Amino acid sequence: MPLTAAHWVYLAGVVVILATMIARKNIVVPAVAATFLTALVFSGSLVTGLTAVFNASLVAATNLFNIFLIIALVTAMLHALQVLGADRKMVAPFRGVMRNGHMAFWALVVVTYFISLFFWPTPAVPLIGAVLVPVAIRAGLRPMAVGLVMACAGQGMALSSDYVMRVAPGLSAQAGGMNPNVVADKAIVLSLVVGGVALAIGYALEWRKMRRPSAALLVEWERGEQLATTPAGSTDQVTAPPARRLVASGAAARATMGGDGPASGSAGIPAEPADPVPADGARAHPRASTFFAVFVPLAYLSLIGYMIVAKASASVPDLESGEAAGLVGGVAALIVFLAALVGDGRGFLETSATHLVDGLVFAFKAMGIVLPIAGFFFIGNAEFATDILDMDIQGDGILFDFVAAVQSHIPESGFVAAFAILIIGVIAGLDGSGFSGLPLTGALAGSLGDDAGVSDTTLAALGQLGNIWSGGGTLVAWSSLIAVAGVARVPVLDLARRCFVPVLCGLAAAAVVGVVLLG
Repeated sequence: MPLTAAHWVYLAGVVVILATMIARKNIVVPAVAATFLTALVFSGSLVTGLTAVFNASLVAATNLFNIFLIIALVTAMLHALQVLGADRKMVAPFRGVMRNGHMAFWALVVVTYFISLFFWPTPAVPLIGAVLVPVAIRAGLRPMAVGLVMACAGQGMALSSDYVMRVAPGLSAQAGGMNPNVVADKAIVLSLVVGGVALAIGYALEWRKMRRPSAALLVEWERGEQLATTPAGSTDQVTAPPARRLVASGAAARATMGGDGPASGSAGIPAEPADPVPADGARAHPRASTFFAVFVPLAYLSLIGYMIVAKASASVPDLESGEAAGLVGGVAALIVFLAALVGDGRGFLETSATHLVDGLVFAFKAMGIVLPIAGFFFIGNAEFATDILDMDIQGDGILFDFVAAVQSHIPESGFVAAFAILIIGVIAGLDGSGFSGLPLTGALAGSLGDDAGVSDTTLAALGQLGNIWSGGGTLVAWSSLIAVAGVARVPVLDLARRCFVPVLCGLAAAAVVGVVLLG
């Protein structure tokens, strides 16, 4: 199909959105304006242009609501566990492993990764900060190293694969018409490559800076000053007196967005590595908190084990698209009800509803911004454009038409395509969200397909990694990296600089692995 004025308007919209991201501004207004102009020019009707603004978000919401729901249910589950104090008991056993700086480094990697994989970095940051960070500091790990580990293992490695909740693979696959399970499988492999390289470089940089374990290190850290740079560029300085004891709460977790949006606050940290003060419910139900601290990880580890066996053996039926998220959400919902029943007895009906409402509110605060942005990029896909514009669309869609038009000018090199998608993802992540650019890289990956010598699912996974490692909280200082810096009590700009070289090296390695091994 020949390129029309609508194609060029759509392309201009993409360029403006990318430029707005680079300028560190919110891209909702440019996305809505681009949706209106594209629909207006394409249809020649003002009415269609106006209705497209609404329909684009509606189509996006219809296709992505399962993602919102899984976020809500898992968040509700964590709130229910916090009432019992089970969330802290889940990580408490790992504190005994941190006997020196080297062991603390890798123990923090493991705990941060797995907690973030199951619950996202949003609640993981205050939880780990309250329980494990003081222990790691006392063991000899520098605060800057603590920040690097938490950012790379949580906001980077765990969130970029999002293998359990599968929000990111769903966004990437939806826009490109791919199987989200395949994207998720490739993303977790490549995320481990990025994380492995970045953490190995970070560990090598810290090797000679490890200190002898000492309580004086903790006192020194407690008396330091917490420095965090806000998105607006101002600097807030908060003194943390050693006598003051700040314990991270669910409110702090909700105030601090993970890889799913810009951070709006930082969590408090206990002043010493003693056992954290349990929630009121934990005092009343110590056995219940212990039970749930064991039951919840076992339940989800069993689910992960099932998925692995299903992939490796034909004797176990594999999960269809969406079933994995459904299982995670179903288990989370049941745990919410059980935990509320134990924690609140006769009032569990109201308590359960409150947890679910809080989860939904958080989900829409965290992901609501994605809807108008995804709606614009969905116009580039003929299947979605038909519903958005309420008219038959000829061909494969605007975005695919562009790829077909420039196909002969694109070098048929898998490496060129892989690094191009990766760079676009990194640029798209500059808005500090990590998720808003996934429809763009997913759509581009789907349009390029196998013509570039690399499968569309591999390209989508690379674009996903670029988006989230950049804006999810490792390279961009106005992202949830603020929360990590607040927990470690280090300047956020210094932490972003510290992560820069290790993360870029890891992303480059992932692009090579993706082309050579995953195809």
